[in-house]
Amino acid sequence: MSFVSAEFIVFALIVIPLYFLVAQRWRLIALLVASYVFYAGWRAPYLLLIVFSTLVDYLAALGIHRTPQEQVSRRRLLLLCSIAANLGVLFVFKYFNLFSAAASDVAAVLGISHEARLLHLALPVGISFYTFQSMAYTIDVYRGRLSACQNLGTFALYVAFFPQLVAGPIERATNMLPQFARKLAVDYDRIVDGLRFVLWGLFKKLVTADRLAIYVDAVYGDLQSHSGLSLIVATLFFTFQIYCDFSGYSDIAIGLARLMGFDLMRNFKRPYLARSISEFWRRWHISLSTWFRDYVYISLGGNRKGLPRQVFNILLVFALSGLWHGANWTFAIWGIYHGAIVAIETVLRACRVRLVPRNALGHMIKLFCAFAFVYIGWILFRANRIEDIEYILQHISDFSEGFAGLTDPFSAGLLPQRLEFFISFVLIGFLLAVDVVDEHAGINSHFARLPVVWRWTVYYLFLIAIYISLFYQATKQEFIYFQF
Repeated sequence: MSFVSAEFIVFALIVIPLYFLVAQRWRLIALLVASYVFYAGWRAPYLLLIVFSTLVDYLAALGIHRTPQEQVSRRRLLLLCSIAANLGVLFVFKYFNLFSAAASDVAAVLGISHEARLLHLALPVGISFYTFQSMAYTIDVYRGRLSACQNLGTFALYVAFFPQLVAGPIERATNMLPQFARKLAVDYDRIVDGLRFVLWGLFKKLVTADRLAIYVDAVYGDLQSHSGLSLIVATLFFTFQIYCDFSGYSDIAIGLARLMGFDLMRNFKRPYLARSISEFWRRWHISLSTWFRDYVYISLGGNRKGLPRQVFNILLVFALSGLWHGANWTFAIWGIYHGAIVAIETVLRACRVRLVPRNALGHMIKLFCAFAFVYIGWILFRANRIEDIEYILQHISDFSEGFAGLTDPFSAGLLPQRLEFFISFVLIGFLLAVDVVDEHAGINSHFARLPVVWRWTVYYLFLIAIYISLFYQATKQEFIYFQF
């Protein structure tokens, strides 16, 4: 049941009002049932995996909480059981085939006959998100950051809360569990703010990301027919497609949660205005980058064991972060690529080396270089195979065809190809303008000061564009991060 489906609209129109209509003591139960129904709409049998993760981490955390601090081995064993159960499920459904094929390739190189055994299992939607969220809770209890939740239903809702269940943000129990315990009433300002988040998220997803996806899919799905400008444009479009797609989902999730009185963490903070790759990762998919920082990087020693060890920790964490995105070596390469740049930036800072001046020109150089490095990285991320990466890097500078056929990939668009092409650049410019204003002055405060007529004109224009994209666009695009 996708956020951009008619089924979900009906679901939300029933669940959100019902949440406030039922008695206070039944609200969380009603919300938990609704969350399970929401997930069952994807593939009902896989609901058992969420229940499994919930029970394992609930019981493990209770055991850790009730075990005296002196019994370190028992507490550690309970924690390891939680981690093994979560990562075990993730490995079977997401990574088994990748590593089985890799083992077969290694055996072939060594002259050993070994046939890869593949599991034909559909990847459960959102499994990487809810397993990491549930596992983080157990780790926090083990570290003493919070007490174990005594109510199984409340903890189950934390794991399965439907707005952020299938694509984040990867929430922390320290943020969500206290919110589930408080009494909530209808708040007009929160409802307006929530609806504004939902509207902006839908606009980014349906009007911008899905339009760019038409061009991107046409080019990356048939790379041999493209070179030069079409590869450059397709990668530029993907750079903004994935941002609008993923941040659009996060905005919708934040808005839906806010409608019901809950606050989810911010997952994006204008990432393409970053001045370094390190800063980019403080602005992009914040819930994942902070998860790896808090539960992997710091656990490995962080920056406390010298610069060489810190560089190693950075590279390992980014390689794991890349693989988190999917069972494909292109994701690992993408993660290592980003990790290498962050490691270089770390070494330069440690050596106090400054490559550009601290002035307006230096600021612009940093913005351009950071965006260029991110742009190149998206080639690694979007390519379907390593061979595709090689082809793109070899042909992206081939301009022999000039502008011929540059707009052809928009043949599946709703409007004429040239108009779709023009609108795409306008939308990208609009998105960047909004982010720039938000960076320096706060877009919400500016928008709130507009006359009512102007605000509602914007709302209606957005709604019309969303309606046309939702019901009349020729191709329907699922959220990119649902595959992770």
